[in-house]
Amino acid sequence: MDKNLSAVTVDGRTRLLGLIGNPVEHTLSPDIHNRLAALCGVNTVYVPFRVEPEDVRAAVEGAYALNVLGLNVTVPYKQAVIPFLAQIEPLAAAVGAVNTLVRTPAGYKGYNTDMSGLYRAMREDGVSLEGEEVILLGAGGVGRAIAHLCAAKGAARIWLLNRSPEKAEQTAAQVRERSGRDCVTPLGLSDWQTLPDGRKYLAIQATSVGLFPDSGHAVIGEEAFYRKLHTGYDLIYRPARTKFMEHCQAAGARAFNGLKMLVYQGVEAFELWNGLSVTADQAGQICEMLSRRTEAG
Repeated sequence: MDKNLSAVTVDGRTRLLGLIGNPVEHTLSPDIHNRLAALCGVNTVYVPFRVEPEDVRAAVEGAYALNVLGLNVTVPYKQAVIPFLAQIEPLAAAVGAVNTLVRTPAGYKGYNTDMSGLYRAMREDGVSLEGEEVILLGAGGVGRAIAHLCAAKGAARIWLLNRSPEKAEQTAAQVRERSGRDCVTPLGLSDWQTLPDGRKYLAIQATSVGLFPDSGHAVIGEEAFYRKLHTGYDLIYRPARTKFMEHCQAAGARAFNGLKMLVYQGVEAFELWNGLSVTADQAGQICEMLSRRTEAG
């Protein structure tokens, strides 16, 4: 890394950005945002804050009182912060989770740049949602949010596979209610064999299966499943090449990991806070930096 770009200079005009969550020790967000500040010539500094559950309201209100420019929010507080916000943008409201707080005169406004960042990363990789037949693996918090994103971006059909079919059914009902589209078909994981033949699918892997250090597994192991795909998108970025991705590539499908999503959710937050646009080249530099770091462990 260029030492001139990695150094952070703090003075009386420096604006504070940060992350609230618990735990936060593992986060790569300071790497993203302090590097972006250097690349874009913005006088900000970004730090993580570990917040206890009973202190969420105090953290949000205290940050505003201290003139903090903006915050990211990570687990387990993406829902917990919502009652303490002045506004919330439509996608975050539909999903029921925020990960970015942007300062306004009335208080913080909540956004979900996880989803807009994923969409931007996918477009950067030449992956579209419009008109797609999407297989979504996992109906947890992230899977639920992606189901809303796919519906909002015009996916033709979302086949939501989850270990608990009941949870998939709840997500399908929520998407139908909030989007006005009946486009999610809830299924159990083993029901992938019932997917219609004669077409190729985009699969999005939104479970934690395959996450380092338990990286030798995929949520579905059968080769026949992967022959149904034209593209597989794994939200996991460590390891850089997951078992899910290996299966996709062995079956002739394209495969991507979640590193670019991580970068672009940060880029979108940074743009909202600072009122500027980050170039593809600058985002690419962040991706290269994080790729080296994650590969090094």
